Amino acid sequence: MYQFNYGYELLELTKKFNKPISEIVMLAEQERTGEDLEVIFEKMKKNLQVMREAINKGLNEDIKSVSGLSGGDAKKLYARIVIGNTLSCETMAKAAASALAVTEVNASMGKIVAAPTAGSSGVIPGALITVARKFGKSEDDMTKALFTASGIGIIIAKNATLAGAEGGCQAEVGSASAMAAGALVELMGGTPEQCLTAASFAIMNLLGLVCDPVAGLVEIPCEKRNALGALNAMICADFAIAGMDSVIPFDEVVETMYRVGKAIPSALRETAEGGLAKTPTAMRLKKEIFEKEKRGD
Repeated sequence: MYQFNYGYELLELTKKFNKPISEIVMLAEQERTGEDLEVIFEKMKKNLQVMREAINKGLNEDIKSVSGLSGGDAKKLYARIVIGNTLSCETMAKAAASALAVTEVNASMGKIVAAPTAGSSGVIPGALITVARKFGKSEDDMTKALFTASGIGIIIAKNATLAGAEGGCQAEVGSASAMAAGALVELMGGTPEQCLTAASFAIMNLLGLVCDPVAGLVEIPCEKRNALGALNAMICADFAIAGMDSVIPFDEVVETMYRVGKAIPSALRETAEGGLAKTPTAMRLKKEIFEKEKRGD
């Protein structure tokens, strides 16, 4: 009754039952698993808690990745926010710092929520938790928004891909940004149609983004792209809530992302055989990491 495969089906369900996307997604999960709605909701709330803890850890602790390539950048940016010395507005800078924090926790083998993947795990918490704090939204509000994000992710997973190895970084950070954008719209009282419009904008803006991890590790440039994905989600949510039309429907945007992903050369799909991963500096770093691992350092 509540199952959906496409965006247009999800919107039809919201109209038929007069419910927001978050509630349709919860009901679909209940229908699929047989679990009580309260149990399903509490499980999602635990995900939110993990996201919050990862942000706090990344912003306040001295983190270093296992490879040594990254760590501490979230804390550096947050320090500039505290003294009011960022070029971007405080909300955007905090979202970027929070997204970075989660990805640094991931690279240091800490606990994160892979939403939708580990490599894009900073986007949703960075955007959602920052905006929710600014506007005084409750934990339940944020949890509901995560269900909206999940519904968008489900559609992308069914009709395209969430894997950088298959579709490039557009499939990871791009999808995460779309999920976050839709979540923000519902969080701020937008309509289901506006949620998918925001998701459409988010994917459009990152369409064709390649996956070229330095040394084959999910650190450079992945972490900074998470920050970009969070900010992209925020502005795309603003676009939709302001009444802008994406023109191209969400389902067509998702299909396009899949086709573009298939057209991206394999060297630019998480193989570390192209892009930034093949620069002289990246090759030197890769060699140093390999030698360090060989020595057992």
